[in-house]
Formats: sequence, C-alpha cells, structure tokens
Amino acid sequence: MPFAKYPSLADRVVVITGGGSGIGAGLVEAFAANDAKVALLDIQKDASEKLADSLSGARHRPFFVETDLMDIAALRAAIAKVRARFGPVSVLVNNAGNDERHEVDDVTPEYWDRTQDVNLRHQFFAAQAVHDDMRGLGGGSIVNFSSISWIRGGANVVGYATAKAAIVGMTNALARAFGPDNIRVNAILPGAVMTERQLRLWYTEESAKEIADRQIIRKRLLPEHIARAVLFLAADDSSMITKQSLIVDGGLA
Repeated sequence: MPFAKYPSLADRVVVITGGGSGIGAGLVEAFAANDAKVALLDIQKDASEKLADSLSGARHRPFFVETDLMDIAALRAAIAKVRARFGPVSVLVNNAGNDERHEVDDVTPEYWDRTQDVNLRHQFFAAQAVHDDMRGLGGGSIVNFSSISWIRGGANVVGYATAKAAIVGMTNALARAFGPDNIRVNAILPGAVMTERQLRLWYTEESAKEIADRQIIRKRLLPEHIARAVLFLAADDSSMITKQSLIVDGGLA
C-alpha cells in the first residue's frame, strides 16, 4: 500500500538524533524516501553506517555523524558538521533516548542525572542549536520524542518517565519561544513500539502479543507507524500545528 509523500520535505535538511536503529532507523528511511537531506546523529557507529550504506540509492545519501549526545559540545559540533555538509537545518527530530528499566530503590543521584541527560537534556540543546538556522530559513519544524510511559506510570522506569513528562513541558515552552520565527514545535508520544531492541531486552513474542491485544487496533506497533506521524508534523502540510502532543499507540488500554 502506498503512503503519502510530502513534496515540501524534498531537499530539506533533517537532523535525526538516535537515527542508527529502532524507531530512529525507521525515521531515517522515511525521510530519505521523501528526498530529504537526512543527517543521523548516533553513538552506534556500525549500525548507523550500515543504515546509511543501505540508503545510498536515495536522492540524498544519509550523512552519519558519530555523536555522544550527552556531550553538548560534541552535539553542537555534530550539528555544525551537518550544516557544513548540507546547509541550514530545517527539521529536527529529537528521537534519541533510553528506556532502561530500574528499581526505585536502586536509583542513585548519579544514575538519575544520567537518565535525564540521555533522555531530556540533549533535546533542548539540539533545539537551541538549530534555532538560528530555522529562523534564517523563515521557519522550521521540531519534533520531540516523549512517551506514553509518563501518562500510564511505569513503576520500573521512573527516571525515564520523568524525563518524558518534562519533554512535553519543554515542547510547549519552546513552541511559545520559537513561534514568532514560524518554527513549530510538537511532541510525539509513542506506545509500545516493537523494535528489535525491545523484543531482545524487554518483551517476548508472547508479551508482545498481549500488548497488541490490549490495543484498540490489535496489531503490532512498528517504527514505520511512528515515522508516518513524524513526517506529517515535519512537512508543510501541518503548517498550523504547534504546541501539540500526538499519541501514537494503537489505543493501548
């Protein structure tokens, strides 16, 4: 079945954090299929290079920049490399995160800070780094990744859920701050997306089926379902949508 293609994304510079695997890889593939100039920032070198190589036939081969997103100086340098390669950034997708499980009693101050760094802090500084680019272009789109985990309450992901709740607040504030520059800022809240990592670490085939059966739409939620929503929010088709949080979870009960 063919899905929508967005002419407004053609030749636009799109930065995707955590683009080497999982949902991020699905995003890279989707934007490349829409003829965007895609840059993926990720610490996973082998997976990211393999993904970029697999898309070498796209109109613009994705550009991989190895980046530790918790190092803000390195993040800023990576975005500068993208700018030098492709030009000013028009779309930022703050996808990277880590939903590592943890017991409340095991959380130390150092672990807490790391959880916020890997899930929240880099999203703000990436948005800050592309603000001037988008302002100079006359507008842009930022899509931040939150999660339904903070709404549902995940007992073994308290640090992660806290960061994902904060992302919605940050999204609302940045939408206000960047709106006068015609920069839209929205959030995506995915449900239980069955990536290879999720199935390897947290789910079995049986528990994945149980999750799907609890959804109103009873089929497995995949990265491609998230990517289609992000494409819409990045494209000019959603030009009057900002400060919104879009849940994509199949209606999980």
